[in-house]
Amino acid sequence: MEKRTLLLTLAYDGRDFHGWQIQHNANTVQNELQKALRETLGELPPIKGCSRTDAGVHARCFCVSLETSCSIPCERLPLALNCRLPRTIAVLSCREVPEGFHARYSAKGKQYTYDIWNSPCKNPFLVGQITHVPAPLDAERMRENGLPLLGSHDFRGFQAAGSDVRDTVRTVTRFDVTRTGDTVRITVAADGFLYNMVRIIAGTLIDMERGRIPCGTMAEIIESGERERAGFTAPPDGLYLDDVFYDI
Repeated sequence: MEKRTLLLTLAYDGRDFHGWQIQHNANTVQNELQKALRETLGELPPIKGCSRTDAGVHARCFCVSLETSCSIPCERLPLALNCRLPRTIAVLSCREVPEGFHARYSAKGKQYTYDIWNSPCKNPFLVGQITHVPAPLDAERMRENGLPLLGSHDFRGFQAAGSDVRDTVRTVTRFDVTRTGDTVRITVAADGFLYNMVRIIAGTLIDMERGRIPCGTMAEIIESGERERAGFTAPPDGLYLDDVFYDI
């Protein structure tokens, strides 16, 4: 049978996994998906993920592309896979895409959110799913402090130390900070992200609220390109891959 190229959209709780990419000494989301695909399709096609999420990071929208000769209709494939996946991973949708489509390289951009539980008391039902910051946070002030992130900049000061990426210019197309009850959500969309970029942005905004970094200095921090000028790397708990943008 002629092969089809499929695009799967997943959601997963990252607490049980050491990130997306398969590892020989730890369980990953890719490992679980490959096992489910082998059982469902009767073959194991190479799968391409849209990103490499770290251990403990979550996804509301993680895209995977693959080629298969299996004839299972797209509308039936999510149910068939979900029966074989652990409860912390779900295939939300499946659709056919043009030949040559690649979940990572065909993406025009991604959107992440960073969720903070901002209350003096921790929420035991959200441990591992949200980052707890007990000290009060002013969401509107955080939004104002982060506005210089918008646009095209060299974000080399917002990547993890030791990263070997040469082109560190990225274009941030959306930035916002909102509060709903005790939850503060940072939203960042861009044409691409450096390693730990969103977690460092979140840590910088939190450090400004704590008084460790002066408010209103985000533009200076970006311009400096110095990792030590930015804030701490916020924990993975609150980070979610929220959306992936394609032209199809």
